[in-house]
Amino acid sequence: MYIHELCTISEYFTYFSWVQSQQNEGLLLGMGNPLLDISATVDEDFLKKYELKANDAILAEKKHKTLYDELIEQYKADFIAGGSTQNSMRVAQWFLERPNIATFMGCVGNDKYAQILKDKARSDGINVHYQYTDEEPTGTCAVLITGKERSLCANLAAANCFSVSHIQVPENRELLEKAAFIYISGFFLTVSPETIQEVARHALDKGKTFLMNLSAPFLCEFFKTPMRAALPYVDILFGNETEAETFATVNELGTKDIKEIALEISKMEKVNNKKKRIVIFTQGHGPVILAKDNTITEFSVDQIPEEKVVDTNGAGDAFVGGFLAQFIQGRSLETSIKCGIWAASQIIQRSGCTYEGKPDFAI
Repeated sequence: MYIHELCTISEYFTYFSWVQSQQNEGLLLGMGNPLLDISATVDEDFLKKYELKANDAILAEKKHKTLYDELIEQYKADFIAGGSTQNSMRVAQWFLERPNIATFMGCVGNDKYAQILKDKARSDGINVHYQYTDEEPTGTCAVLITGKERSLCANLAAANCFSVSHIQVPENRELLEKAAFIYISGFFLTVSPETIQEVARHALDKGKTFLMNLSAPFLCEFFKTPMRAALPYVDILFGNETEAETFATVNELGTKDIKEIALEISKMEKVNNKKKRIVIFTQGHGPVILAKDNTITEFSVDQIPEEKVVDTNGAGDAFVGGFLAQFIQGRSLETSIKCGIWAASQIIQRSGCTYEGKPDFAI
């Protein structure tokens, strides 16, 4: 067991005693958009038809209305319980092997798809506490696979209806109070910035660790205001190289160098200056970049033979899940990052963010 880089020794032992007393249940809270993934292999013409790009993630527009039915009716589509944060919670639970350490909150419709999502998530060990709405159906996400690339087109639907009132429900408030680590994907910025602010302030007031993800380039560009409002509370920030470059451009950081961007973001305003921000950027096959204490550390990524790569959907979510599984146990940043890399390498060898058997990651 390692002493966390984010706390003092006395804080760590206080935290450790608390964790032991709670038996780890509810230690990690994830909040995001629960979506039913509709995954299928398509060709370039299909992407062009709906004006989509390979290896991109966008929100659905009117022109994408018929996309989902076409996937179901004309392609051999798979249905997978998804949504970025929910995927990360599932992967974390895969490593932890004890149920209910991770809690997940998001909004779904009152329909059969919500029940599918709930059953799947709970079978993966997550303590699901959805908010339900009659206004919209459960959200879906088209996962369009072209070769080794994937394009995501999400119709948030019910996920868009999440409200801050959900965390005021006594049962849910208790779960928020219980969590020591809170992770929210950038996608949630499009849904409920007020919830992010309330949860972030709670983490600050209680000395908890608050983690976020840039999640997609369009979020850095079109949701700059709520993203910048959340950033001062973020203890650990995740992202990939494309998201990092977009963030740097939008925020006029004056560089396209991923290492320099990571350092610049780590030094941006932070309300709790006792915890210096940590920034972690993945780069596909390239090394993972860690910016901490004004220093860059790189972690190599083992190359998976091309013939073994099925699709890259969920690789980033898996990285975060693997990282969190180790980090919430008090393991070092190095071990946590290496576990994230290992998790991502497993996921890309399968269709979607799926796994089987027990993880055999070794420190």
